[in-house]
Parts: sequence; structure tokens; C-alpha cells
Amino acid sequence: MSANSRLTIAAHALAWIGLHQRQGNEVATSEQIATSANTNPVVIRRLLGELRRAGLVESRRGVGAGWSLTRELESMTLLDVYEAVEPGPLFAMHRASPDPGCVVGYGIQPAMQGIYEGIEETLRRELARVSLEDVLRNVLAAPR
Repeated sequence: MSANSRLTIAAHALAWIGLHQRQGNEVATSEQIATSANTNPVVIRRLLGELRRAGLVESRRGVGAGWSLTRELESMTLLDVYEAVEPGPLFAMHRASPDPGCVVGYGIQPAMQGIYEGIEETLRRELARVSLEDVLRNVLAAPR
């Protein structure tokens, strides 16, 4: 299984737009952000669409088209971003029901569900502690 990078790329896009706006630019294009993230602009547009539905960014069409933040980075948390781009639970149960006649098959889902709920609660609490401003500050402080 590969790791999911949607949260990381979405945070990258928001931090990039925030920095771009601080430098006096009104909007950022998906092509510019994609170059920074080294990914396809379509990937960026899809994520930005999800962030727009969550109210974190807005888009402008026509002349001067692009994306801008709807609020300051200080007021956006990684939890806001996570909830926008990662619908559904962090962990899933079996695709098909395990054998209820087997002791492990019968008890595995209830046992794992409690563990997963605790992990997800911890994840959400930690993501809520970190603003996108914190992320950008750490990015700018990283040695080059």
C-alpha cells in the first residue's frame, strides 16, 4: 500500500497561495502551484476544487484567473484541510464481512474499531493544533 499525499499537496497549495498573495499577487494559477509541487495541474485543480467546497479558497475566471485564499493562513488548520480532502474514516474494515463462525472473524471488527477511533481522535486533535501559518513558517525556516 502506498501512502496518501492529498493532505500534504493540499497544504502545499494553500501555503504557496498564501506566500504568493503576501508577495503582492492577487491570485495563483494551478499551473504555478503544480510546478512547485512537481505534479500535474489537474491534480492541483481537483484538490483546489475540494478546498473551494470547504470554503478555504475561491477561484476567479477570465482575465486574471486563478485561486486565492478566503481567509488568512492563521485561521486555517491542518484539520480544516484534512476534512476537505480526506472524506471518510482514516481506516476501513474488511471489504467483505469476515467469517462470523470464526472467533477472530467474529471479533476483529469491534476490536479494531475502538483502536481506530482512538487513533483518529488523536490525529484530529493534533491537526487542529497546527495552522497553515505554522506550516508556512516552518517551510520558510527550513535550511536550503
